[in-house]
Amino acid sequence: MAASILVGLAIIAYPAVRLIQDSKTKNLAVADLGVAAGSASCDKPTDDKASGTQDHKPEGTVIQYPVSPPSSGPHYPVWAPFGKKFYTADDRPAVPNLVHNLEHGYTILWYNEATAKNKDQIALIEKISKAKLPDSSNGKFIAAPFRESDGQLPWPDGKNIAFSHWSGMGADGKTAFGHRQFCGSVSGAALADFMAKYPSTDAQEPNGG
Repeated sequence: MAASILVGLAIIAYPAVRLIQDSKTKNLAVADLGVAAGSASCDKPTDDKASGTQDHKPEGTVIQYPVSPPSSGPHYPVWAPFGKKFYTADDRPAVPNLVHNLEHGYTILWYNEATAKNKDQIALIEKISKAKLPDSSNGKFIAAPFRESDGQLPWPDGKNIAFSHWSGMGADGKTAFGHRQFCGSVSGAALADFMAKYPSTDAQEPNGG
């Protein structure tokens, strides 16, 4: 009887504890979470020639992206919900839905299958998704898993995390780029630096979402 009462109290208390933890996390800056940027083994961001603006394909269409993870390209008409910032393998939308979010100025933190199996790393990524994002992001951020089968090309050796962003037209008014940055470890500071370099306003359709 006593054991049942304790279990019941624990079940009731857990949501309250989680709310308190989430409230504290909201006041933490993303840059303060994870390893320092200089310790994350990050490569320099790429400049991928972008394409696919407003190129909507029917839901379920198989889209082969030239880079992995994608930083631009054709996508599904429906984007991932704007209010949800963290996904696992169980609830992640299809990659082309997330690419639509990129078109609207989102930065996506992708994590690979090895990271998905590490509970501590997943907890850290989820915490980053709930923390205080840089003003440059306008809250447009999603963390999601990326499976090896999602892309045609493998990630660089030793890289477990990737950021992606789809920039708007450059100074020439003709050329747009997507950007990716690969890191070995989870670093909120590296993410903040990436968002500062590629803000949400630097997008194909920055007013969406």
